[in-house]
Amino acid sequence: MTLENSFLILEDGTQYQGLSPSWQNKTYDGEVVFTTGMTGYFESLTDPSYAGQHLVFTYPLLGNYGVPDEKHWESSRIHVSGVIISEICHNWSHAQSLHSLLEWLEAQQVPVITGIDTRDLTKRIREQGVMLGVITTTPKRPKKIQDPNALNLVERVSISDHRSLGKGKKTIIAVDCGMKTNILRCFDRYPVSIKHVPHNYNYLNDEFDGLFISNGPGNPEMCEETIEILKKALTLKKPIFGICLGAQILSLAAGAKTYKLPYGHRGHNQPCIDLQTKRCYMTSQNHGYAIDAASLPKEWKESYRNLNDGTVEGIRHRELPYYAVQFHPEASPGPTDTEWIFEDFINAL
Repeated sequence: MTLENSFLILEDGTQYQGLSPSWQNKTYDGEVVFTTGMTGYFESLTDPSYAGQHLVFTYPLLGNYGVPDEKHWESSRIHVSGVIISEICHNWSHAQSLHSLLEWLEAQQVPVITGIDTRDLTKRIREQGVMLGVITTTPKRPKKIQDPNALNLVERVSISDHRSLGKGKKTIIAVDCGMKTNILRCFDRYPVSIKHVPHNYNYLNDEFDGLFISNGPGNPEMCEETIEILKKALTLKKPIFGICLGAQILSLAAGAKTYKLPYGHRGHNQPCIDLQTKRCYMTSQNHGYAIDAASLPKEWKESYRNLNDGTVEGIRHRELPYYAVQFHPEASPGPTDTEWIFEDFINAL
């Protein structure tokens, strides 16, 4: 595959020169964020939570084990708006893989730039915060870059119609705000039925035993329909469990506030402490917003905290079976240390 000169240009004017495939002939907007994961690039790229973002991989070499078939992905397609790499591996090797990373990105029409000093770029983001940026073939600075956080990205990645999964006696409504497939795989290990519904589906008159709010991309305040329905569901007193964006949506429905983090948490090595047991867990994370602990109503409490920066990593109602975590207990990629949280939810039904 022929690679040609290309540029990553940040909104502050900083410019990095690299190489991109010759098929890339447009300017691609996105929010430039970084992930510290050393493996799991195809799971990350197919995670709907990355919609609208140019993803910087801090690990220096990417693509060495190729790309397997769709059953190993976290959704049916790549959701990032662009891929930024230090060095891409052309001679990939893995028994289950079918394509090279470059071939896959071209098939999905997702832009990539390689040959970038990702160490310098990551340091800049850590110091100045995430920035909008473009991947382009011209060094000319764009006049305007589309901010994905000004859009309802959940609307783009949620499923369009409901479907039923499993055959258990207990039924869970699973609200899809950009749900990773491994969440459904985790639920499939238990004798429950899942009604998998779109982000704005009104489930209030449905028969169900528990409610799950999934992960997803962007600013949680943009999910107005999901929040309004959930506010009413809080009066039903049925078990509610949220992950990542689902935690933020649950906090907003409860009356708390959220805010944007300087550069977010994206990677597989985020230490979180359980405030009740004082046990620390290594977690997989992918989010750019956080819950404001001081804004939680008195009926709610913080349940987990990030040991790196002290941000909220989980919330819980003091009396009712409502709780959520900011990290990803389903991992994929990342550690599975907290997968037991799914079992806790099942036992609460």
